[in-house]
Amino acid sequence: MKKHILQNICLAPFGLFLRIVALLPLRILYILSDLLYPLVYYIGRYRLHIVRKNLKNAFPQNTPQERKAIERRFYRHFCDYFFETIKLLHISDDEMRRRMQFVNAELLESTLNSGRSVIMMLGHYGNWEYISSISLWINTPNTRLGQIYRPLKNEWFDRLFLKIRSRFGLTCIPKAGTLRSLLSVRASGKQSGTGFISDQTPSPANIHHWTTFLNQDTPVFTGGEIIAKKLDIAVMYFDVEVIKRGYYRATIREIELDPRTRPDFEITDRYIGLMEQTILRAPEYWLWTHNRYNRELEN
Repeated sequence: MKKHILQNICLAPFGLFLRIVALLPLRILYILSDLLYPLVYYIGRYRLHIVRKNLKNAFPQNTPQERKAIERRFYRHFCDYFFETIKLLHISDDEMRRRMQFVNAELLESTLNSGRSVIMMLGHYGNWEYISSISLWINTPNTRLGQIYRPLKNEWFDRLFLKIRSRFGLTCIPKAGTLRSLLSVRASGKQSGTGFISDQTPSPANIHHWTTFLNQDTPVFTGGEIIAKKLDIAVMYFDVEVIKRGYYRATIREIELDPRTRPDFEITDRYIGLMEQTILRAPEYWLWTHNRYNRELEN
């Protein structure tokens, strides 16, 4: 309790600052992003060793100069992501619809309205926080839209991101309670449309499948596929593109409508293949700061 109160006292001014920043138009926030970029990249060198290791592993055929160019573009976009995400605290639905477009949303809508639940698979690409605005594009009155998330260790920041991620009405579901939550929705007679961001590395205890991803043998999350088969839930992929600075488009693609008919790990491998295609199209928009190949896994 004391720790909780201390966090609130210490971080309250920062929270007020973020809400004031969120009131600014994005054209001003991009100026702030341009100012932040050299501080993060050249001075703070935020996780630069991890980014360079990941890029070298993923693109060994590229020259150091080519990888350096991707690296610089990544950090510029990373700073944009920060301010775009803060802006979600105060952005209109109309502006959100202009900045995050969904192609083939009728596939998702018709599947949900037919009585089928859907697992929506995506990655840390573009601005993944914007995907929660899918609720502005579909009309599914008997559906609970939600997203799986891993609670942050810092309770104050956890509450902040829950507020951001539920901005458009999505339910945030802690990872540990995923199956229980989906079963509860089914028992209520509703469908669920649930976002799974599955492109990070699972903990060693949760590694059940390896595949080739970005030129490397990689352990991958299989939870989405396991739940899809257990509950007979359709699986779709959100293929994100960056149209221009601050504007994104996600094309909804079918992975599998009848998951129980597929061999084990085929759905996961399809997702990984689609995710790789998305990244290779413009690698600077993927989250390269995650330590996907840490020493614990390599040993």
